[in-house]
Amino acid sequence: MKFKEMQYTRPDPEQVKNRLTELTRKLAEAGSYDEARAVFMASEADLKVVMSMAEIAMIRHTIDTRDEFYDAESKFWDNFNPEIQEYSQKWTMTLLKSPFRPDFEKEFGDLMFKNAELQLKAFSPEIIPEMQRENELTTEYSKLIASAQIPFEGGVYTLSQLTPFKTDADDERRLAAWKAEGKWYKEHQDKLDSIYDELTHLRDAMGKKMGYEGYTTLGYYSMGRNCYTKEDVEKFRLAVQKYLVPVADSIIRKQAERLGKEYPLSFADAALSFRSGNPRPCGTADEILAAGRKLYDELSPETSEFFRHMLDDEMMDVLSTEGKAGGGYCTGIPMYETPFIFANFNGTQGDVEVVTHEAGHAFEYWLNRKRIPIEYAWPSMEACEVHSMSMEFFAWPWAKEFFGDDERKFLYSHLAGALTFIPYGTMVDHFQHVVYEKPGLTPAERHAEWKRLLGIYMPWMKLDGDIPFYSEGEGWQRQSHIYQRPFYYIDYCLAQTVALEFWAMIQKDTKNAWEHYMAYTKQGGSRTFTELLANADLVAPFDEACLRTVCEAASAWLEGFDLTGIE
Repeated sequence: MKFKEMQYTRPDPEQVKNRLTELTRKLAEAGSYDEARAVFMASEADLKVVMSMAEIAMIRHTIDTRDEFYDAESKFWDNFNPEIQEYSQKWTMTLLKSPFRPDFEKEFGDLMFKNAELQLKAFSPEIIPEMQRENELTTEYSKLIASAQIPFEGGVYTLSQLTPFKTDADDERRLAAWKAEGKWYKEHQDKLDSIYDELTHLRDAMGKKMGYEGYTTLGYYSMGRNCYTKEDVEKFRLAVQKYLVPVADSIIRKQAERLGKEYPLSFADAALSFRSGNPRPCGTADEILAAGRKLYDELSPETSEFFRHMLDDEMMDVLSTEGKAGGGYCTGIPMYETPFIFANFNGTQGDVEVVTHEAGHAFEYWLNRKRIPIEYAWPSMEACEVHSMSMEFFAWPWAKEFFGDDERKFLYSHLAGALTFIPYGTMVDHFQHVVYEKPGLTPAERHAEWKRLLGIYMPWMKLDGDIPFYSEGEGWQRQSHIYQRPFYYIDYCLAQTVALEFWAMIQKDTKNAWEHYMAYTKQGGSRTFTELLANADLVAPFDEACLRTVCEAASAWLEGFDLTGIE
């Protein structure tokens, strides 16, 4: 079934609540495992329907945020999702206390119970009003970003549509694009400040209502962190500063030499990898998707079946259009056992990464779409990002199909970009820890903190105030995760480290690397992040040796890469 043919029906809130209450009662009264299991499977079937309606509404709303019907549905779900959590919590508590828990664990594993215990720590009915307001604010942020209309060179562009100009090889044009974007953010900064200020205090209040010191502990529980702690993340951040920042700094210094620019670089110059321009896809959107089909047809039988389904059933919406929400994502629609990819093609390298990165997420869901319980279809967030970031590296042999004569540019800049990204992503995480440890910071003090952290994690950036917004320590406001998904961003950094492990394995033996990738991916969400890694013979990123080893391997590869003839 094609996505456009999927029917959407808003569920009746009272009916859903009453049904879940009834199932909770039946689970508590079950006299045998067979009875308890039947109730559990009925709950799974109901959950499939509710989740699917929520996802379809969300997808259609982000495809066109101006659509009045789905705008109203988005508001409905913003309010209904927190409400239903109270009833879900009662179900969870009953499941945890079930005398048949050992039987459930034997059939489905114990992770669902570990995650259930975390869910209890992340929710209380008394924070429902705050959760509803939080949803309203994050939707308001998303709509503000989607509404951007930026005048540039006689045209008017959305933020996504402006992106190609921000990497233009012409210095003046590229700088003008950065200034135009920065000007839009500055014009809306009061609103951006007020939304985040309210979110910060709201989340702090939620954490304190739950009996925690503030939001950080609640945030970790909400993210489902079931195998590592805040202290493990702090240790990772220190390793990034020790091993990766110097490597990234060396990469940027060489970039400055290629560009004929002084170090440190401005934000506009840092966006340009080569004097002749960044690697660009060599085809139209349809040609990029066709190249993706060739990639997945040749990579493995499993990937071929998966990607042909995505194309044939139109499970991707990738063109950048007016009113469309920014960014990109992959999600799953459980009723139809299919992933869906949302993106904004804009003529940059990011278009290809949709076909590799987002498709990496989608492939994992495709392999695990029939898992029971439903939650096992996806692992935790950092584990999910391993699938996507590693798939980008497995796609290297097909780089010529996507980039043509820019193939070598792409290979170099992709690996260099992976290494320089981790300090940025780690800085995003560090910033959020500071914000929620000090919720009383003023907007100006938050900007000052971001500027301070830039000096630690990205010392190659010039902060002279020349480009509005960015060079004034305010660029964090364009990072939607900071508003919408607190503490998510470190997941990208942990995953990128593991993806670099896969990259190193690929350099030695692609077939062996793919076997490890499939061993990792086929587990779905049935294990914790560290267990998934161990079962696939991979080193966890919290081990300092992991980051040190991949830095050494990647640095040596970049040093030896032939850039002859590339300006």
